[in-house]
Amino acid sequence: MNVYTAKQVTEMIREDDPGINLRTVRYYTQIGIVPPLEPVGNKRVYTQKHVDYIRAALTLSRGGETLAFIQQKLRSLPYEEVARIGESLRLYRSKQMLDNETYAINDDVIISVSPRVSAELRSKMIETVARMIEEERNG
Repeated sequence: MNVYTAKQVTEMIREDDPGINLRTVRYYTQIGIVPPLEPVGNKRVYTQKHVDYIRAALTLSRGGETLAFIQQKLRSLPYEEVARIGESLRLYRSKQMLDNETYAINDDVIISVSPRVSAELRSKMIETVARMIEEERNG
């Protein structure tokens, strides 16, 4: 089991959310958004599970949810679902999203594509997704 300090957790999450700071990590821990820290020797430490909870909380926060809602929501979910939500944090990097080209396929599907993707591949991606949606609808 890998263990981390609050500072290490902050640095890990900062890769996906440059706005995170040590105070936020400690606050989320203090108010119980993350599970109790793991005792190791005479210290309490963070594990990957805690990192995933913080990522999920930040993801939901970027989506406009309140801390009270986030706390309740995360407590009601199995860990696997919390981890899945946390994986979405990188999608909320505003600079990356602003740099990407966004295509609305329909009301339910939006594709964000990096400008590094070739025009040919981008076109194929959009056509494929649109076709799959149409097949599902007619299916």
